[in-house]
Amino acid sequence: MSGPFSDLTETLFEEKSVLSESYQPDKILERDEEIEGYRYALQDVLFGREPDNVMLYGKAGLGKTAVTKYMMDALQKEVSIRDEADELFVHDLNCNGKTLFMIIRRLVNELLPDSASPFPKRGLGTGDAFDELYKQLDRHGGTHLLVFDELDHLDDADTLLYELPRAQANKHIVEAQIGVIGISNNYTFRNSLSSKVRDTLMEREISFRPYHADELRTILNDRAKRAFAEGSWDDSAVAMAAAIAAKDQGNARQAIDLLRTGAEIADRTGDDCIRDDHVENARELVQRGRLKTRIQDQTDHAQYILETMAYLEKDYETPARSKTIKTNYETVAESWGAEPLSTLKSIQKHLSDLQMLGFLNRRAENKGRKGGHYYEYQLDLDAEIILETRDELEGQLQ
Repeated sequence: MSGPFSDLTETLFEEKSVLSESYQPDKILERDEEIEGYRYALQDVLFGREPDNVMLYGKAGLGKTAVTKYMMDALQKEVSIRDEADELFVHDLNCNGKTLFMIIRRLVNELLPDSASPFPKRGLGTGDAFDELYKQLDRHGGTHLLVFDELDHLDDADTLLYELPRAQANKHIVEAQIGVIGISNNYTFRNSLSSKVRDTLMEREISFRPYHADELRTILNDRAKRAFAEGSWDDSAVAMAAAIAAKDQGNARQAIDLLRTGAEIADRTGDDCIRDDHVENARELVQRGRLKTRIQDQTDHAQYILETMAYLEKDYETPARSKTIKTNYETVAESWGAEPLSTLKSIQKHLSDLQMLGFLNRRAENKGRKGGHYYEYQLDLDAEIILETRDELEGQLQ
């Protein structure tokens, strides 16, 4: 008796995981300049010296996290054969949706002995967590690279970036050395830090530019050779996926998603080759999926503001001023049981960030001496996608 899967006997894929978001390539393509900058920023680790602090900037999908993982693995291998180098510890932390206390607590728990109880979630403050962190760093000794991904999403990045780079100078640690590696999707993140933090950090900056179409084509050709059966894709389909992604945001993840989804469409329709029409049909599916992912990656309050903008858009009340947005945002936040942000300045900061990330359009209005100068905002994406995504996310939490 045949079952629902009995007719699935062939597939275009040989190693589909090569096209997954979690795949880490053995070699990073088309990022030689960024890798070279990283190499010089980290070279002091090989000689037992205090490492530089490093900040990586660039939009999502430009290889910041993949290059960092590649560089950390390569550095650890090299340290293991260098007599001058201290023992190296790499700590990876994602800051999205986290408080400073949560981040420091997690670092402490990574460093505590296996026999020790975890650092408590309640009853102690962030200062206590920093004290325990310094104690554990000194207990281990060696060099510690602290990698903070999506650092611009941390609620108190100022304190983190003021405390850690000064820990050795302030004698909080004497047996260990630390270096901070921050990864941000926000090119203007540094400008949001206080002047004393910018002076203390003294970091090396590495900016990840969008990929060009020919660079994306090189990456996709490499992935296609690994992912698909021989002869199961057209070069023109690869070129189309690269061109679409390059024209949009120069995003490698988007290009790979287009190729993978196009292959899934070809598989589903029983075609033996991935062609241009499969990639074209994948385009809307991928764009919709990526928009949802980008929305999910925002902080809770940024999502509430996006939801607010979606309702204003549907009611034909955009472009809207920040005061109008704040009033409606408070209603949305409270409807989800959240305490709204209290100041107009905090709302304006979120609006500016969302505009920079491409979610909103902003236009300046100047009404002269009586009307004043102000900004108005409106959505730059489909309001329905925002509302669908918000409903899905809140449904998962219930």
